[in-house]
Amino acid sequence: MSTEEHAPEQPLGSGPRHEDPYAHALQDGRGPLYIRRMDGGVLSSEVDRWCAAPDPADMSVLRRCKGAVLDIGCGPGRLVSALRALGHLVLGIDINHAAVARTADTGGAALCRSVFERLPGEGLWNTALLMDGNIGIGGDPPALLVRIGSLVSPRGGLLLVEAAAHDVHERLHVQFDDGRGRRGTPFPWARVGVAALRRTAAATGWQPGEHWSVGDRHFLELKRSAGSRPAPTRPQG
Repeated sequence: MSTEEHAPEQPLGSGPRHEDPYAHALQDGRGPLYIRRMDGGVLSSEVDRWCAAPDPADMSVLRRCKGAVLDIGCGPGRLVSALRALGHLVLGIDINHAAVARTADTGGAALCRSVFERLPGEGLWNTALLMDGNIGIGGDPPALLVRIGSLVSPRGGLLLVEAAAHDVHERLHVQFDDGRGRRGTPFPWARVGVAALRRTAAATGWQPGEHWSVGDRHFLELKRSAGSRPAPTRPQG
């Protein structure tokens, strides 16, 4: 969800149908699928990449994972499957039933649950992942980072985040759109570049570590700061 592009205009006389274009795209394993900003403009979704095998950028993250891994917003489960093959105990979570079903079909373990709900192993996960722009979940990055701080181990817990490619820090509402008349229900989202992510992480009890990039994808390693207790916040929108 990082690059601007244009979605096809709707045919004259046809209003949007509120279905689940994201679920349809996951079932098909391909797009087109767009993320339409409610304030105008469209973001690309890269659904074809999400449904494919992990690429070199993905693997640069997976090689840094330690111990038991929680993949937050796992989508169709490509990373869950790859981590399982690498010998990790791994659980994916996603609020979309089609995403969880596709993850399970690949042999991965996944729950249809929000990160803000009660989860197995709270405080015990060694590594958490926020890939594919999932720092935007809930539309409130500080609240999300505080929540993940309660999920990973307080002694050396690791969070690997994919940041926006540009120096951006914004909260918005978006909806999935297949460009053919199907639009999903609007939901809160956020886009955060590396500089803003560093600031937000430091303010929510995380120690920013290594930043690296592969192609046009950027990643940041965050470590749990011992003894830091930021005030809890709630997701906006």
